[in-house]
Amino acid sequence: MPPNDTPTQPAPRPEEPMPMVDDFPPPELRIPGPDQLGGRMMPWPWPIVLDQQVVTCAGCGTYRDWLVLSTDDGIQLRCRAGHQQHEERLDIVWYNRHAGPADATHATHATFEDCLRHLGH
Repeated sequence: MPPNDTPTQPAPRPEEPMPMVDDFPPPELRIPGPDQLGGRMMPWPWPIVLDQQVVTCAGCGTYRDWLVLSTDDGIQLRCRAGHQQHEERLDIVWYNRHAGPADATHATHATFEDCLRHLGH
């Protein structure tokens, strides 16, 4: 019988375990999860038009330069004068679509007032 010319393959080795990694990603690159935040807010300098009507502040009548707050209670609009009102026609989907993803460049603040100062309100 002629010799077998096909090379023999080595027997498969058991997979080596993955090395353990200390906390990935590092703490300075992590962002808080939704359960760790009281809410999110973003500036909205433009008028908000819902149902073909411009939303105005119930306290002072302004119609732009809002802070849009997303909390467990829904969406709140806050004018520069500090009046705040619930807006039932907006939801978290609208907020996320317009705010974009949160990442390490978004600031987090210990208090609501710190965040207001950061955003110039």
